[in-house]
Amino acid sequence: MDMVICRDVVKTYQQGRISVPALRGISLSIEKGEFAALAGPSGSGKTTILNLMGGLDAPDAGEIIVDGRHFDRMSAAGLAELRLHRIGFVFQAYNLIPVLSALENVEYVMLLQGVPARDRRERARAVLDEVGLSGMYDRRPPELSGGQQQRVAVARAIAAEPSIVLADEPTANLDSKNGISLLEIMKEMNEKKEVTFIFSTHDERVMEYARRLVMIRDGRVADDVRK
Repeated sequence: MDMVICRDVVKTYQQGRISVPALRGISLSIEKGEFAALAGPSGSGKTTILNLMGGLDAPDAGEIIVDGRHFDRMSAAGLAELRLHRIGFVFQAYNLIPVLSALENVEYVMLLQGVPARDRRERARAVLDEVGLSGMYDRRPPELSGGQQQRVAVARAIAAEPSIVLADEPTANLDSKNGISLLEIMKEMNEKKEVTFIFSTHDERVMEYARRLVMIRDGRVADDVRK
């Protein structure tokens, strides 16, 4: 079953009077349960693809289908609901709420989902334990290292029980040890929970861990290798 389908997707950005093509008719499908990386140099279009897959931006042309939903047939409210319940995001800049504890950050999406307080607290603690942050529930982001903050971001994405996690350069700010540790955590969650992971990266470590490597160059698929 295909979790994500992109058909002939085109996206162009305007920089003043200049049109900058980001995607030039890209077609790509990702199956349920894949652990896939979109790789390529800066400016190749890989982050743009993730943003479109997550409904954070809209294509100029082409079709995007996620978990059976056609984005172009959905209202803004419908897209927001899909993102809330079916799509998890891990951003390069973590995007944690600085005044909330690690536990509260992980609980936040579940709070929006309407998960009862006791259930979301239990689930948040369990997932923080899984990512190696047992005993750090009450620490706020400024009290955590970069690697720990990224683990909280992964825990937040997973705790909401999405069908798919979109991770934009998740290891970019991490040293080698923390980067590998985070990849092991996400790989284990992919295998245990069958969550589909799609990364954008130019990190060799992520490319090695991925079971599918899609090379993006100049807004097009240049290569697509399953390992």
